[in-house]
Amino acid sequence: MRRHIPILQKTLIPASILGGVIGFVLLSLDWIPGYTPSDFNSLTFHFFTLSFMSLCLTGSSKDKSLSGGSIAKGGMWLSLIWTSSLGLQVLIGYGMIVLYDQFTGSQVGPMLGALITHGFTQGPGQALTYGTIWEQEYGITNAAQVGLIYASLGFLAAFVVGVPAAQRIIRNGLNLNKKSSIDQTFLQGFHQKESGHTTSREVSHSANMDSFGWHLGLLGVAYGITYVWLHVMQGVVAGKAPFGLSLSVLFSHNMFFVHGMIVCVLMRMLIDKAGWSHFVDDETMKRITGASVDFMVVGTIMSIAFAVLYSLLVPILLVSVAVTIATFILCWYCGKLSGKLGPERAITSFGCCTGSTGTGLLLLRLVDADFSTSVGKELAFFNLAIVLINLPVLYIVTPIAPSLSASTYLLVFAATTFIPLALMPLLMLKKKQPSTGFAKSNVVVGE
Repeated sequence: MRRHIPILQKTLIPASILGGVIGFVLLSLDWIPGYTPSDFNSLTFHFFTLSFMSLCLTGSSKDKSLSGGSIAKGGMWLSLIWTSSLGLQVLIGYGMIVLYDQFTGSQVGPMLGALITHGFTQGPGQALTYGTIWEQEYGITNAAQVGLIYASLGFLAAFVVGVPAAQRIIRNGLNLNKKSSIDQTFLQGFHQKESGHTTSREVSHSANMDSFGWHLGLLGVAYGITYVWLHVMQGVVAGKAPFGLSLSVLFSHNMFFVHGMIVCVLMRMLIDKAGWSHFVDDETMKRITGASVDFMVVGTIMSIAFAVLYSLLVPILLVSVAVTIATFILCWYCGKLSGKLGPERAITSFGCCTGSTGTGLLLLRLVDADFSTSVGKELAFFNLAIVLINLPVLYIVTPIAPSLSASTYLLVFAATTFIPLALMPLLMLKKKQPSTGFAKSNVVVGE
């Protein structure tokens, strides 16, 4: 469809988004007998995990011009932007519903506005989790359904705003990876017969085992180690809750991707130290990462069940539009400050702060076609950092949020918004990277 329909080429809609939407429509019409949206949760979970584990098994780019410097420093830029967005979206959502209720006489309730951060910045899984807790434990009516609607609108915002912004970055030549250029191949989504190319390298003889199978096997080993580690630790930490924090949550299978990334980072360090790096083809690993992202996005969209609440549609849309605009401005200008890979970090952050980490990866792939810049690995670091940085807010404050006073709740998320912004200048203390002309960009919301 992308190859033959001009409007899909013009808008650069990725095949995974198109496939997910088609699957969602078929599920909604009950044209896939025996399946419901919840059946695709596991698909999404495993491909999400695979995408980051394979990325962590990939070696660093040999082209130093595509590096943004320290992976940790770049990852901290992404982490601080995400954390600030987490708080900012709560403040805007909460405030917008307070104003809406005052002007219309409605009783929507500000917590339904605040819930947007869990649908946008965190994604459908967390929106459903926290919405269900708020609904069942604290009587916030329709919280779970509203959370899913926010998550769905977040994906829409990521691509309605993010894809045109990525186009502008490419057209202005602001991205470092020039393999991402808007030519006929890029638009149609397929290489021409005579221009197709192969970049992967076979590391195992086909008479022994297929090279692609070998690389999948490496990931299988990492998966197995991670599974055993979590299984053992669940028994060790069972019932332990220092400072009121249940350690079982940190070692649950919902956190599999975090522990899996750590395992893969350690495996790659061992491979490099032992001099075995020639047994791992980085291009093959990138293909696994890219394929995992594609299938993850399909599964994510198909796993979302839209519960259309007509009575809440107007306030939900008002909150969503306001949050989208504020989030884009935050990501764009904070990314601009981050240095050499500013455009890539800005567009990736926006994807992460409106959809999910997978959405961020998909937008990154538009401006960094084969994940050759260091932003992909920064994103892996980011997934570890945001868990540690936001542990108290996400695992202590958020589950009991409706029981807190309005002033306490807003103070916590005001700190979550502004402390990361205050820390950003510390990341700029070292010698500045050479300018890429990013500062000259005139991209605005909606372009």
